[in-house]
Amino acid sequence: MGEKMKIAVAPAIQVGGSLFTPEQLSRIGFLAGPDAQIEMTSFKQLYVEVETGRLDEVKEELRKVGLEVYPAGFATKSLIACHFCRGAEDAGLEAAKKLNRAIAGIETPTPLKVGYAGCGLGTSEPLLKDIGVVKTRDTFNIYIGGEPKGLKASVATLFLEGVSEEQLAPVVSKLIAYYKENAKGKEKFKKFMERVTIEQLKAIVA
Repeated sequence: MGEKMKIAVAPAIQVGGSLFTPEQLSRIGFLAGPDAQIEMTSFKQLYVEVETGRLDEVKEELRKVGLEVYPAGFATKSLIACHFCRGAEDAGLEAAKKLNRAIAGIETPTPLKVGYAGCGLGTSEPLLKDIGVVKTRDTFNIYIGGEPKGLKASVATLFLEGVSEEQLAPVVSKLIAYYKENAKGKEKFKKFMERVTIEQLKAIVA
């Protein structure tokens, strides 16, 4: 038995939420093997153990059935999105897909969660994520610093209002890049935000 590593597997962002097909689940099980450990995470990804020597093969086979594959561990997680209950256009499905392509899988000092909600109902709980995006009519509000765990759990702070779809992915990407470059060790995003201040972060993405 060769050395194993974990990969993060997720379905595509779509109307209806995090939906796997029977074919996809069957393929995951077949490729992982009968003795593999598969973990359901709190950020809507499956952590799958695979042999290191088969990594490229497994990734290719998973992508063939419409699954997305990302690094596990210290990286930006794939976008934790809502169910787009208001419809793909009104809830900004394409904007969410573009954002996910821009940020998912980036190596970061600690695991980074980015949430997206297509309306103010916020069913994906974006204000409990490190970075949260909420669509408001034709623009987006960005929140930062949510903390869902521990005795000091707190909601995110409004960071920017009225961000256009064209600017959404660049702004969030700049935030993540600045965090990656300037965090102290394994500093969590919320502590990083409080240390450098929201005003400084606004200047970075301006």
